[in-house]
Formats: sequence, structure tokens, C-alpha cells
Amino acid sequence: RLRCGDCGHDKLVAFSCKRRGFCPSCGARRMAQTAAHLWDHVIPHVPVRQWVLSLPIPLRLLLAAQPKLVTPVLQVVHRVITRFLLKQAGAKADEADSGAVTLVQRFGSAANLNIHLHCLVLDGVYRRGTERAPEFVEVPAPTDEALQSVLHKIITRTMKLLTRRGVLVEEEGSTYMADNDGDSEEARVLSPLQAAACIYRIAFGPRAGQKLLSVQGAMPRDADFKQHLCADIDGFSLHAAVRCAADDRQALEQLCRYITRPALANERVQTNTAGQVVLPGALPELRRRAQDHRSDPGAGGDREDPHVLGVAGACTASGAGSRPGAASGLMIPIHHRSGGPQSRATGAVPRANP
Repeated sequence: RLRCGDCGHDKLVAFSCKRRGFCPSCGARRMAQTAAHLWDHVIPHVPVRQWVLSLPIPLRLLLAAQPKLVTPVLQVVHRVITRFLLKQAGAKADEADSGAVTLVQRFGSAANLNIHLHCLVLDGVYRRGTERAPEFVEVPAPTDEALQSVLHKIITRTMKLLTRRGVLVEEEGSTYMADNDGDSEEARVLSPLQAAACIYRIAFGPRAGQKLLSVQGAMPRDADFKQHLCADIDGFSLHAAVRCAADDRQALEQLCRYITRPALANERVQTNTAGQVVLPGALPELRRRAQDHRSDPGAGGDREDPHVLGVAGACTASGAGSRPGAASGLMIPIHHRSGGPQSRATGAVPRANP
């Protein structure tokens, strides 16, 4: 209920505003409805494994600026994972098939821009039968070496796809973003904001261009610690440690709610003494995750960097003197076939100034 402090008039507000935005109520409703639909009507009673693909920062910016590229990239990921499952089951492409549901998340735990893929993939394949119903064949869990191979294929085919589409340029063993002089005015305005949101920089206000609060090093890591069933190559990350058994529908429902969760939750949005809206970092939760991974390597989660916390992006800045263009055009190398990173600068990918 909203009440006017001047005239005393009040008005009832519906639970859902039915808009595509940062409304925690709408997000919670969509989460509950979508998760229930997946759990009740879409995913069969077979084992399900979650595959989470995270991308390098330049590709996050590219997919944010050109959303039409998300679908072909996702098709590449699905084909590579399906062929891996077919090989594990000893079946050919015309004999069996698998299934998957993917949620494309655009946000990280700090409300930063982080496009990554959460794929719920059947942990096996259905063999086609000529007369009888398809039979499900469960496959063994992937090894760390197999996961590394799968990620390498995803990277190779994704880079080839984006190069064919003309958004990446391959030169002297390195791949860079292509210049796009035909960007609209809207795209040119959004680019520095997307870059700031992607690399934890403040976009507006007197602190524009500065980094958010970082607690890097607050949680000590073992030097030789490596997460189970998680592969990392050149900024790409593939995680496949989370699995739900065929009879564990409660765990499946929780996983469906996790991948359909909204970017913001009411309990995390707060107001400080200065009247600014802030999104505190969940340090106790991050510590719990770190302890869980040490005690149970199979415990899963998304690949958001657990070392970066802070006040949420542009919401923290207020007052005059805003500099929406507080980002400069710098070329960020995406992928190198051999050797170390090469320094090169031309003007295509916006990156916030330090």
C-alpha cells in the first residue's frame, strides 16, 4: 500500500508489476513459476547434471552489446556437450540424443554484468527404439581431463563462429574484437556503462571510473587447491560438479530455483545513512562456499569470482559531476594460441579507466 504524505490518499499495489526490470517481487514470482514448470512438466525422472560456462570479460561485453550472438554460441555449447555424452554412452548421433534446459544469466553476485550459461543437461542419452519407447542410458561422470577437453572444443568452435560472423579478428596467433564503426548512438552510450558494470567499476558520479570495494585475499586459498570438475582456459570456465540423482526431485527443484533466481533479492537491498541504495557482499556465504568446497569437492556453485565484493555499480554514485563517458576504448586480447599475452591497443572494446 502506498500513501501520500501530503494529501493522505493511499493506493493498493499489486504483487507483480509485470515488467522486465529489477523488481524483486516479479523476479521471485518468475523464479517460483519457472522452476515449478521445469520440475513438474519438462525435466524427466532421470539424473541431471549442471554445466556452467563462464566467458572472458571481452566476450561478456560482446554478447551484452550483441544479444543475437548468444543463441549461436549456446548452440555450439549444446552440440559439444551432447557429442561428449554420446561418446560416453557408446552411441552414434543417429542412434541417440540427449536433452538440456539453459538459463542465460546476465548478472553476477555483486549485481555486475556477467553473461554466463547455466545448462541443466540430462546425465545420459535416450536411445531411439524402432518399436518400443526410447530407453535412457546413464553415462559415468566426466573426469577433470575430459572436462578440459570439452572446454577446449567449446572455445575453439566458439572463436571460429564469432570470427566467421565478423565480430572477432584473428591476426598473428591472437584474436581481437573487430572495430564496429556502424554502432548506433544507443550502443555508443551503453558501451562504457556495460564495461564499467562488467569489471566492477563505478559508472557515474564523483567516483566514476573507480573500482568497487575488493576484499581480495580476505579468504586464504591453498596454493595447490583445485576445484573438482572445473576447467579453466584463457578466461573461459566450465563447471560440471553439481548433479541431481533421478529420485532426488527436491534437489532438482532447488537447482531450478537457483538458475532462475532474480538479479536482486529484497533481503540484500539496503539503504545506508546517506540515503544511497547499496547491495552488500555476502561475505559469510562466500566463506561457507569456500569451506564446502574444501570439505566436499563435489559441492557446486556458479563461477562468479568469490573474491570480489562491494557496493553495487551505478547505484552507489550520486550527486553532480557525473561522467557517463568514464571509459576509454582499449583493445583487450581475448585468446592467444601460443606464448604470453601481447600488448596491443586499438579502439574497440571499452574498458573503464583506473
